[in-house]
Amino acid sequence: MNSNGNGLRTVRFAPIFFLLILILVSVYRDAVAQNQDKASLPLPTPTPPSPRPLASPTPSLEKRFVVNVLKDQYGIWTSPIHLRKRDLKWLAPFGGAEAGFLATDEQTAAAVDSNQTVLRISHGVSNAGSSYSIAGAAATFYLVGRVTHNPRARETGILALEALIDTGIVTEVVKTVAQRSRPLALGGEGEFFTHGSSFVSGHSSSIWSLAAVIDGEYGKRHPVVRYGIYGLATAVSLSRYTGRNHFLGDIVLGGALGWGVGHFVYVRHHDPNLDLPDNGKSTTRLEKYFPRIAPEYEPRSKTYGAMLAWNF
Repeated sequence: MNSNGNGLRTVRFAPIFFLLILILVSVYRDAVAQNQDKASLPLPTPTPPSPRPLASPTPSLEKRFVVNVLKDQYGIWTSPIHLRKRDLKWLAPFGGAEAGFLATDEQTAAAVDSNQTVLRISHGVSNAGSSYSIAGAAATFYLVGRVTHNPRARETGILALEALIDTGIVTEVVKTVAQRSRPLALGGEGEFFTHGSSFVSGHSSSIWSLAAVIDGEYGKRHPVVRYGIYGLATAVSLSRYTGRNHFLGDIVLGGALGWGVGHFVYVRHHDPNLDLPDNGKSTTRLEKYFPRIAPEYEPRSKTYGAMLAWNF
């Protein structure tokens, strides 16, 4: 009897699951297409200085913030209607993998150790993916960018906050519709439509949306930033599993959803002028805050040392 109930709930949930997969694949595809279109455009040619005084830069992203969020939501929820046959190369494997996670969630959740030390550590790590932490990180980027006149840090903060809002809206809609019970509720069966809030993981979607924006801004030039932010996102996501807050299916789809929306926001609103080689006259470089260290050797006295240079 119980298995029949689970089967009915699975059938009822199937349209929601496939709609979410369609949205994810469509958003990713649209972001890639827009990125390719921008890459194909010639870089703007610097114009000679004008004798007229230049106006101060307009905080356009700030002024368009609410409008951009609304346009993002329209693009996200209407993206499935733009799917094409070639999108099956993304849709089929990811949808199959996620279906596999959902089918084995009860078994994988039961395999987690309930040791209090593990749960305490997991809870501490997962705090890095809370809405307060992500919003704080976005605000820090923005404030540092404004204070130091760093346009890339400023843009990172704005787009990270925009991506967080977009991701949060989609996540909450899915949670409200799916109503999946958490691993420690109702015998750990992970049933849908039981007034739960497990599917999808909000921590996972939030941290991955932030990671996508930071990677877009800094990842290509600084690989350590890319590995670091994605490593943090992975650790936070796994902590939600080891802490028995979510099933693996909740975490995997939540992370993919967050990354897709974050990448979508970055590609849509990133200023390509920031990528120009001569851009950055008003940008504060890291070298201004960190010294350069070079080793030195004196042959006569056979002594070793180091030279410290700091530019202000």
